[in-house]
Amino acid sequence: MVKIKRLFVKPKNIDEVHFTPTLTLVVAAYNEERIIEEKIHNTLSLQYPEDKFKIIFITDGSTDGTDAVIQRYPQIKLMHKDGRSGKIAAVHRAMLEVDSEIVVFTDANTFLNNEALLRISRHYADPKVGAVSGEKRVHIEESSDATAGEGFYWKYESKLKKWDYELYSVVGAAGELFSVRTELYVPVEADTLLDDFMISMKIAMKGYKIAYDPDAYAVEASSENLKEEYKRKVRIAAGGIQSTIRTGKLFNPFFMPLLGFQYISHRVLRWTITPFLMIFVFFLNLYIVTQTANMLYHFIGMAQLAFYLLAFLGWLLERRQVRVKILFIPYYFCFMNYCMLAGMFRYFFTQKATVLWDKAKRK
Repeated sequence: MVKIKRLFVKPKNIDEVHFTPTLTLVVAAYNEERIIEEKIHNTLSLQYPEDKFKIIFITDGSTDGTDAVIQRYPQIKLMHKDGRSGKIAAVHRAMLEVDSEIVVFTDANTFLNNEALLRISRHYADPKVGAVSGEKRVHIEESSDATAGEGFYWKYESKLKKWDYELYSVVGAAGELFSVRTELYVPVEADTLLDDFMISMKIAMKGYKIAYDPDAYAVEASSENLKEEYKRKVRIAAGGIQSTIRTGKLFNPFFMPLLGFQYISHRVLRWTITPFLMIFVFFLNLYIVTQTANMLYHFIGMAQLAFYLLAFLGWLLERRQVRVKILFIPYYFCFMNYCMLAGMFRYFFTQKATVLWDKAKRK
């Protein structure tokens, strides 16, 4: 579809645009004393006109001295209160203090490239753009576990986002680095699990585009191990189900047909039926093989079997701390879909889908 569009519409050259509206960077940090000083140094090194740039750090509920570290930097406005009410409540509180045209959100455990804010702000020269998402990059150390699959996944996801925006709009933003026009910001429900995603989607559903700029990126370490990655993925999967329910208007083909198509094909199918289809297709293939001599179905069945055997081998080697990159992709793909099933179960059948979650430990 993107290739067809290119035949009729010349892609915009965003590199020729220079636009620097007033901007506030908001960082929500909870018990990040170990890494917060490095985050502060990264933030203060970002390129942006000083007279148009403000920084807010919120440390609600932190008990490890994160707020004390931030207090040493007068350039940063610190917002702190005792008691933990969740990241989204902290962000809503910070938004009451934001008076700039643009607000950028980033996580405390991610580090931005120096030009990230300049790259993001230039997209707002287009009045049709209501939000801008940066790229998430996962730093993979030479470790011995299969969390390296997370890096492969995000390269794939970034490519999809690039095509999404070229076609029309990105469908949702990730909290590692995204921004919105302050006037378009709408507080989401207090129990929202994927607050960054829902904030950006509410803007998209107003008719504005979510732009994507891979030249503005946030780097974070991979999860400490697959147990920690599982914790994170299950929460995201539960949030995906919640988001699907709360964006029901996009299922109406007459509401916003192109955005709806992008959203359902890129997000909803992944969050809902893909894990079930994987299981169904595998057993359906086995049944067809017993009913026909057609070699096509035998070949497809063998290919499926080989894929799952590679994933199983990846799991065995990971348990023995043996690193084989070629096995990361099938292993991580199966691992992700298993997390999707676990996230659905958690959302519908347990009371653990809460905005107060245990953070996944990073390397």
